[in-house]
Amino acid sequence: MDTVDAHMETATRLETATHIEMADTVTRLLALLGEDTDREGLLRTPMRVAKALDFLTSGHRMTLADAVGDALFDVDYSEMVIVKDIDFYSLCEHHMLPFYGKAHVAYLPKGKVVGLSKLPRIVDMFARRLQVQERMTQDIARAVREAVDPHGVGVVIEASHLCMMMRGVEKQNSRTTSSAMLGTFKDDPKTRTEFLTLLGRA
Repeated sequence: MDTVDAHMETATRLETATHIEMADTVTRLLALLGEDTDREGLLRTPMRVAKALDFLTSGHRMTLADAVGDALFDVDYSEMVIVKDIDFYSLCEHHMLPFYGKAHVAYLPKGKVVGLSKLPRIVDMFARRLQVQERMTQDIARAVREAVDPHGVGVVIEASHLCMMMRGVEKQNSRTTSSAMLGTFKDDPKTRTEFLTLLGRA
């Protein structure tokens, strides 16, 4: 377990003053929903919810330096790097219901590469926030560009949104796809087509 994971796990375990205040708010919310907050099944629910929300929004307290660290390497490699099928879970900022799916991240190096595990960390940093999928896609692409300074970056995200599945239109099989293309991925059709082909989407 590295420093970032250890810090987040410790912060989630401890009952901080913020957790206690959040738990009090959850207790009031449960009461407004007509629940008996003293029944056995709900006695620890407010604190569990507080800690869960703290973890699920922990990306707000992370920086790009936290996610990438010193894992940037000088490498004479100029072909596309892709990490596909990065699982993520996020919370829609409109209803605070989950959306989840897979992110595919690629970049075209310009003399430097980043440790492969750092791309999923960048995804998690933005997923663990109150989000909308479109902004999250752009944020990930811009962060990779800032961290690696490549010729270009491509990000595609496919997600299912519980705010569409559990309420509203209630379409359980709908999925949303968003993309962000920067640099050569935006300007060069061949690079973009290669990326989408490798994802099986061209």
